[in-house]
Amino acid sequence: MPFFATAAPLDAATGAVAAAPGVFTTIVVPFLFKLAGAIALWIVGTWLIRLATKVLRRTFSKANLDPTLIGFLLNILGALLRVVLAVAILGFFGIQTASFAALLAGAGVAIGAAWSGMLGNFAAGVFLQLFRPVSLGDFVEGGGVTGTVEEVGMFVTTILTLDNVRHIVPNGKFFGDTIVNYSSHPYRRVDLIAQLDNTADVARAIALLKDGLKAIPNQYPGMEADVEILEFSERGPRLAVRPYTSNENYWQVYFDTNRTIVEVLSQNGFPVPRIPVAMAQGH
Repeated sequence: MPFFATAAPLDAATGAVAAAPGVFTTIVVPFLFKLAGAIALWIVGTWLIRLATKVLRRTFSKANLDPTLIGFLLNILGALLRVVLAVAILGFFGIQTASFAALLAGAGVAIGAAWSGMLGNFAAGVFLQLFRPVSLGDFVEGGGVTGTVEEVGMFVTTILTLDNVRHIVPNGKFFGDTIVNYSSHPYRRVDLIAQLDNTADVARAIALLKDGLKAIPNQYPGMEADVEILEFSERGPRLAVRPYTSNENYWQVYFDTNRTIVEVLSQNGFPVPRIPVAMAQGH
């Protein structure tokens, strides 16, 4: 009996010792190999992501994109690629990633719905950088604002108006509206009107105005001012007075032309335009 009492514990100990190498070779060793493979995959994947972002940075820089926009796009792309790499590593370990991918997709949809306006402004900012309808320093009209472009950002465009007020316009509104860029060409036309009386000598008025406009500085070289009959009103003929100038001198030429119209017509004896009064006939 004592012999059989001590034999069982010895057999159990021997079996446990024999089972230990089997567990190590069947579970621990494959896990260590997978862990080493996952680390290697992460290192190689991270290196490839950095290489891709570096190449894209050079490409975007050659396309003259805004540096802030380039950094923002590359950060988003790098984060997305790292998420894909992490999902691939989880799949390498045999973990089911379908539910994880569905969770990420749902989170993306929720974030996109919550930030729909912001994403729309961001997309408009990307198009403003790609198509370049405006540049810094351009005098433009867009989004209900007229002024000089100070900055085209990722989400908003900053415009300084003529009364020295800064307007922050969302890119979606700015890009979705009609954009008028007054700085696209080297000169622009100043449109003004000179009202004459019905008794005025139109040909003499045109000749005097053309001669007087020549004294206005900063008109565009080679572009002579236009002075022609525009239309007729009850007061008399209306002349279109249209000099040409560069954008930076527009308002100086505008005001000088108005002053010249008044001085030329008054100094040469042209009558002040009057509204005809219909006299009622008696019975």
